Amino acid sequence: MESRSYTADATPGETVTVAGWVHEVRDLGGIAFVILRDTTGKIQIKFEKDEMDEDLVETGLGVHRESVIAVTGAVEEEERAPTGVEITPESVEVLADADPELPLDPSGKVDAELPTRLDNRTLDLRKSEVQAIFEIRAEMFRSIREAFRDVGCTEINTPKIVATGTEGGTELFPITYFGEEAFMNQSPQLFKQLMVGSGLERVFEIGPIFRAEEHNTPRHLNEATSIDFESAFTDAEGAMDVCEEIVIAAYEGVAENCEAELEALGMADEFEAPEAGFERIPYEEAIDRINATGELDEMLGWGDDLPTEAERALGEEVGEHYFITEWPSEIKPFYIKDNDDDETLSTGFDLMHPRLELVSGGQREHRHERLIEGFEQQGLEPEAFEYYTKMFRYGMPPHAGWGLGAERLVMTMLGLDNIREAVLFPRDRQRLSP
Repeated sequence: MESRSYTADATPGETVTVAGWVHEVRDLGGIAFVILRDTTGKIQIKFEKDEMDEDLVETGLGVHRESVIAVTGAVEEEERAPTGVEITPESVEVLADADPELPLDPSGKVDAELPTRLDNRTLDLRKSEVQAIFEIRAEMFRSIREAFRDVGCTEINTPKIVATGTEGGTELFPITYFGEEAFMNQSPQLFKQLMVGSGLERVFEIGPIFRAEEHNTPRHLNEATSIDFESAFTDAEGAMDVCEEIVIAAYEGVAENCEAELEALGMADEFEAPEAGFERIPYEEAIDRINATGELDEMLGWGDDLPTEAERALGEEVGEHYFITEWPSEIKPFYIKDNDDDETLSTGFDLMHPRLELVSGGQREHRHERLIEGFEQQGLEPEAFEYYTKMFRYGMPPHAGWGLGAERLVMTMLGLDNIREAVLFPRDRQRLSP
């Protein structure tokens, strides 16, 4: 509709055509109102029954909620209207009528459970607070891409169909690929390492990852979006510096450009970017601090991974984003480099939000012989990864990087209860449609 105006641009004294969804119909007897909603907001359409054509009134007031209509009429100032203006219609065209019985209420007056919302995601997204999440998510990605470019990164896209898994045969979705077995990729890890050896040196990727996890929790997905970084000629400390910059840039972009969306979520007054200088806590110290909280039923020991309750206990104590560094080598993947001074320690790190883990990263093992040893120590067959390992024979620079869960970043940024709220069409153990 070339002549269409948005409701937010409707100015008294103009004649405009607006189009959108019927948000509400209010019939007060001699006068009635239709509230029309489009992507910029809502506007009131006034029907004075005794002074208007009967067919026009019947068309305008006969539509069901969420029907799509186009209205042409004069814009008038009306301080009692929700937005201070209203339209007196000259014509109303029903573009698509909606069923009278809706599976959920897009106005938000009647709450719906999350499964119902996800089953009817198109309707759910008509609510301003739900739309706000995805406008914020889009701004977050824009800000992150800009920040990556500012630190000299090239954006890449790596395969999502692979012959071998990033970390072996666990958590893989197998598929049939022209008669051969293949897998959906768990991570761009191996490919982004190959790219820093190509001469690009510093790269990033934002793309889907697939993990056949059995977890069915408010923080796990089987298809997620990973924000990945890899850089040649840097170490774990340098990678953490960039990680911190990217997370802060994401928050700053949202704070600067999503005022209306934060208002819709009731967060406008409280939202702020984290301050630089995230605390970096060695794993051994983290274990001691967790045990000292007294929140766990059993004390943690060296080599234990951190259960959810341990992450929360430490997160409550720290109260802001922080890194856990110097993880035991035995519990980190084969591609994570050991500490030169103490091989029981790795260069691996995690970035934590007080609620949960956001990032896993570290310096990579760039020496071919040591890389092959890492494969063998973890029971993996180096031959299955020859496309990756052989490139380390041709001059692979020292490098480091990390992967950040985009949905977890949105979830923690906005205080969402369930990670599925940060995904348009989530995929988990129970959900394959829509």
